[in-house]
Amino acid sequence: MLTSANTTTPRVTVLIVGYRAYAELERCLASLVVHEPEIPVVVVDHDADDARGRAVTAPYPHVTYVPRTSNAGFAAGVNTAARQMAPGSHILLLNPDCTLTAPVTAGLLAVLDAHPDAGIVGGVLREPQGTLQRSARRFPDVTTIVAGRTSWLSRHLPGNPLSRRNLAGLPAAPTAVDWVTGAFALIRRETFDAVEGFDAGFFLYWEDADFCRRARDAGWSTLYAPTAAVVHATARCSSYVPIRALSAFHLSAWRYYWKHASWPGRVLAPVAAAALGGRFVLRLMGHAWRARTIAPTPAPAVLLSQARSDGAAVNTTAARP
Repeated sequence: MLTSANTTTPRVTVLIVGYRAYAELERCLASLVVHEPEIPVVVVDHDADDARGRAVTAPYPHVTYVPRTSNAGFAAGVNTAARQMAPGSHILLLNPDCTLTAPVTAGLLAVLDAHPDAGIVGGVLREPQGTLQRSARRFPDVTTIVAGRTSWLSRHLPGNPLSRRNLAGLPAAPTAVDWVTGAFALIRRETFDAVEGFDAGFFLYWEDADFCRRARDAGWSTLYAPTAAVVHATARCSSYVPIRALSAFHLSAWRYYWKHASWPGRVLAPVAAAALGGRFVLRLMGHAWRARTIAPTPAPAVLLSQARSDGAAVNTTAARP
């Protein structure tokens, strides 16, 4: 266990926020105990099936399980988990659909130790097949609508200038960026407390961009480092509730825009709202078209039943699209 000098207090506590993601959580915890043995973990389980959650976490005495009867959203879940953590100096945010293939905390801690002005460092995320997820980005602006990570332009023409401007590639050394995803990031507790945690007004999506922006305004930089990596099986649960996920994404994008817009930006708010609304409609139409041409995804209960019978890996995490 990584501890502070001359004390048994752990330097890092892992915070995991999930939405009944028990199959993923089980794999995540198993990988943590292999590669980061005995590191303290706090799991906030929204809309919890208490018996299943406790069954998954019971084998790990260093895991604190916090079931919630409703789903307050990712940002609120992080704040809840932070109140439950050990008095360590760093928070490691980790999605339950992430798995470790090697130790990660030592590498990320070394980066922050070497950069005392940095409050957040994001590690590398890869899809299960090895594809790099573009998890470090510029703060959103008008180009993000057409060249964000999930846009058609970035998915089909990733080398275009706008996508390169918005999305960082894999750096050779720790590099300053505007923001990193909350799926896998190490945060100084000092930084977290200085900006009073995450803004719980963001239900899902964009709360990490808002956090990094408020941290920057408070004097802390954000880094993206190749020194640690995890496997992130993203966008699985959102396929079960695509309309809700799309809605949350665009509502949070609007909240971010309005919260951080300068006065010229607020004057142009109707244009931004129209652009976001148009994007939402286009994505909604795309979903409707796929639903007509592609066999429907089985309901989570059916998938879980199949998993029990044939051992298939099923992901029910409320992950980011």
